[in-house]
Amino acid sequence: MRCRNFLIVVFLTGFGQSASPPQPGPDILTALGRIRATSMRGDLSFLASDLLEGRDTPSRGLDIAAEYIAAQFQIAGLEPIGALKPNVGSGYFQNAQMAVVEPSFANFEMKLSLGEGGLGEFSVRPSDAVLDLNATRDIDIKDAPLLKLEPGSDADQTSQVAGKVVITEYDPKLRSRREAARVRRNGKPLLTILVDPEGRTTRGRPMHRLVDSADSDDRGAAGSPRITLTGEAAAKFYAALKTGTSDASGAASVSAHIDAPTRRQVTLRNVIGILRGSDPALNATAVMLTAHYDHLGVRQAGTGDRIYNGANDDGSGVVSVIGAARALASLEHRPKRSILFMTFFGEEEGLIGSQYYARNPAWPLEKTIAQLNLEQVGRTDSTEGSQVSNASLTGFDFSDLTSYVQRAGQSTGIQVYKNARNSDAYFAASDNFSLAEAGVPAETLCVAFDFSDYHAVGDEWQKIDYDNMAKVDRAAALALYLMANSEQPVQWNEANPKTAPYVKASKQRQ
Repeated sequence: MRCRNFLIVVFLTGFGQSASPPQPGPDILTALGRIRATSMRGDLSFLASDLLEGRDTPSRGLDIAAEYIAAQFQIAGLEPIGALKPNVGSGYFQNAQMAVVEPSFANFEMKLSLGEGGLGEFSVRPSDAVLDLNATRDIDIKDAPLLKLEPGSDADQTSQVAGKVVITEYDPKLRSRREAARVRRNGKPLLTILVDPEGRTTRGRPMHRLVDSADSDDRGAAGSPRITLTGEAAAKFYAALKTGTSDASGAASVSAHIDAPTRRQVTLRNVIGILRGSDPALNATAVMLTAHYDHLGVRQAGTGDRIYNGANDDGSGVVSVIGAARALASLEHRPKRSILFMTFFGEEEGLIGSQYYARNPAWPLEKTIAQLNLEQVGRTDSTEGSQVSNASLTGFDFSDLTSYVQRAGQSTGIQVYKNARNSDAYFAASDNFSLAEAGVPAETLCVAFDFSDYHAVGDEWQKIDYDNMAKVDRAAALALYLMANSEQPVQWNEANPKTAPYVKASKQRQ
């Protein structure tokens, strides 16, 4: 059924161009008006409360959050995913059988050398240096060549890493832990070492990782094991090591023995609700609005506040998905295409919830036309300056999804701009990346790429700018409506060379 109350102007002749904003009719205006700051404050004050203990993956707090989100989807009137695909879940849950892998340090040995004769030798002690490990079997390495990659290294460097140990530095602004994951998947090094002098990735957290129980050993290790080193000695060794490697001289090498870890089985859940489209021909296709509902849990040691509440990262995205679901489900005239409202587990563990969904889609990927992901949309006190009435997109020039969000922002008072420093760098840092790798046009909407409490215990619900978040969420909901009501699907920008792997995946999927 065509919506009679909305003038749709959806496509431009190019990417990132300006256009007259769509003129919302009374039906959609009423729906957008249901996205209120007070409602989101209520949702987030619960989801980011101490009761949920930081929503670690897995944890009791994460399970409580999933139940709360599912209840809100039900109240909104969304169809449960279990009604569509009962074989993948029940109710609003897509169930994922995962294994928690915990390291064993009983016979741990590791030595890094800058040159022959032990020059610059560094012996790692597990008691004070190794805080994070993933592997699925014993690791035995003898004098393997060491390759240093700077954070944010180009993708073509992954071809250099086979048979070597890769070492790189954690950089929170480049999310190099996920860059390292990409290298492990694509390049298959013997071992990936992440140097984190301040312990920012793992400080005070339990040492574990998650793998899909259906994966083989090789896939479960994402191509190779990873270890994180902290402390001054690790930092000095990394600083003294030259970028790249010299195979001829054998200048840098690694020897290590690490016992296989233990494994225990857990069930984790993506939460999914469906708003059916109105057009008989197009409602078999869908757009996605997503966020991740996990965070970092509880710091295991120390005094004072030890709970990583994760209000902005990414409780703000979760309550925004809930708010948009309530609003759009209230429409008298639904858009033509269906909409999937979804929250992922395990983003902080390496995008594992969205990766699981991309491998086991509840809605066919070839009929999924776009994903708009929401991340850190609640704080306006960015380290780059105040972001009131501003928002940005990762992969800003990657697809014409951007044009929908820009025009929706024009109608709702949000300037959607390209952050020259972060828009491309952060494309692989959130759950849009998993769907993009599968070929689905996908971008993440973000207000503050970095803020003072990022991955800190101070990320609490009282610090959210709820009035601004409501404006941003109205823009997101309107953009979602425009995409779902368009006759034409969202397209990758094939003129941008950075989209080549995603365009290739999209064509293979079709």
